[in-house]
Amino acid sequence: KSEVTLVEMEEARDKVRWGRERRSMALSDKEKANTAYHEAGHAILNILCEHTDPLHKVTIIPRGPSLGMAMFLPTEDRVNYREAELIDQLCVAMGGRVAEELVFGNVTNGAMGDIRQATSIARKMVCEWGMSKNLGMVDYGGDDQQEMFMSSTKSYSESTAQKIDDEIKVLIDEGYQRAQQILTDNRDALNLISEALLEFETLSGDQIQDLLEKGVMDNPPSSPTPPEAPIAPSVDDKEPKSEVTSDDDDEPLAPEVVGAPA
Repeated sequence: KSEVTLVEMEEARDKVRWGRERRSMALSDKEKANTAYHEAGHAILNILCEHTDPLHKVTIIPRGPSLGMAMFLPTEDRVNYREAELIDQLCVAMGGRVAEELVFGNVTNGAMGDIRQATSIARKMVCEWGMSKNLGMVDYGGDDQQEMFMSSTKSYSESTAQKIDDEIKVLIDEGYQRAQQILTDNRDALNLISEALLEFETLSGDQIQDLLEKGVMDNPPSSPTPPEAPIAPSVDDKEPKSEVTSDDDDEPLAPEVVGAPA
């Protein structure tokens, strides 16, 4: 009877939280490099922002619908978030796009999920949670705001609606500018972590922190094992052998939203 190692148990938990790895998904070197910098941007900001959940793991192996992922794990069950924590979440969400802009000068559509998440957080801060000094502690409808715009019974004026849009944009723009400053100040670490991701594909939160703070990893991972090639049918075989399959390409499980996915 085989023993289940701690590594195998952790991998099983990660499949449930974030979806299965899709190692057989072919990515070009250009896509891999873009993904590595994108995820490194998220990771650095998550470590350097004060009010964030701990960084669990960063990977450039496609998982679920994502080409890569920075995974965060809260230390305890969370119901409420403080304003400072939400502001840091906005900054971390901007990290992937900012890293692409700094390094390549030409961004991709890979930040779509980050933009959606940041917009949702900022809108709730303004419309539901009373975290706008200009608009105060008033319920403006939150995510139902679009439906309210289409209704003749909305409870506030067009000028208030414009203020809401302006406040949401200010929150997101401030998060973006803060992310730009932090990643510009830590450009060498951004390069180093991205290169390590390209070499090892997956790094733990501790390994990322080592690279950020010391430039080397105290406990580097082993090099990834290349995937096995499919078995080609022999000319002597009457029937071709079945292709090698893997659970890695199963339909992804619904991932738990715990941070700012790439």
